[in-house]
Amino acid sequence: MTSESMLVISAHAGDFVWRAGGAIATAVQRGERATVVCLSFGERGESAKAWREGQSLDEIKALRRGEAEAAAAVLGADVRFLDAGDYPLVESPDLVDSLVRVYRDTSPTVVLTHTLADPYNGDHPAAARMAMSARILAQAIGYDAPGDPLGAPPVFSFEPHQPEMSGFHPDVLLDITAGFDTKREAMHCLAAQPHMWAYYEDLAARRGVQLRRNAGPNLGLPHDTKAEAFARHYPQVTDRLS
Repeated sequence: MTSESMLVISAHAGDFVWRAGGAIATAVQRGERATVVCLSFGERGESAKAWREGQSLDEIKALRRGEAEAAAAVLGADVRFLDAGDYPLVESPDLVDSLVRVYRDTSPTVVLTHTLADPYNGDHPAAARMAMSARILAQAIGYDAPGDPLGAPPVFSFEPHQPEMSGFHPDVLLDITAGFDTKREAMHCLAAQPHMWAYYEDLAARRGVQLRRNAGPNLGLPHDTKAEAFARHYPQVTDRLS
C-alpha cells in the first residue's frame, strides 16, 4: 500500500462509476487508497426506472445506496454518503464543512470531481464548486476541523455526459485498460441506469483511440486500449516539459 490517496466527490450515486471508475480501479490496483463521497443518492433525478416501477422515495434511496456500495466494493473504494438530496443539490456551508472533514481525514494526493459547467445538470457544477471550496478551506491552518491542514492536491474534472455543451476540453487521457473490466463490472451494479452501460463502454473505447493517437506509435499500446478523459483545475507542477 502506497501513501497515495484518491478522493472522488460525486454529486450522485452513479457518477463516480461512469466517469471515474477506471481511474479508481487502476489506482487501487497500484495499491493506492480511494475514497468516494456521494453527495446524494441520485434518488429524484437519476432513478427514473425505479419511479416508474412505483417505488417510494425511501425505497429508491436504499436501492441507489446499495448499488453504489456494490459498485464501490467492486472498484475497491471506500464510499461515504452525505444524503444531501438531488434535483436540486443545494450548496450549503454545512455540506462544505462535511467535505472539509473528509479532506482532512483522507489527506488525498489527487481529487476527482465534476466540471464547473453543465447546462444539463445543475447538481454537477454545484458538487464541483463545493469540492473546490472545501479543498481551499481544508488547507487553512485556522479552519476549525479535525486533522492537519491539507496540502495542495491536484484536482481533475471528469468528463461530463455531454462534453461539448459543458465546454469540456480534456488535457489528460488516462489509460484505464488494466482496470476496464473492473469498471464494467461496477457499471453493471447500477441496475437503475442500464441505458448508461453501453454509452460508457463506447466512450472508453473512443477515448482509448485518442490516447493511442496522442501517445504515438512507439509505446506499442494495444488496439483495444481504453481511456478516461480529465481536465485539470490547476497548473501541473513540473521541472521538465513532456
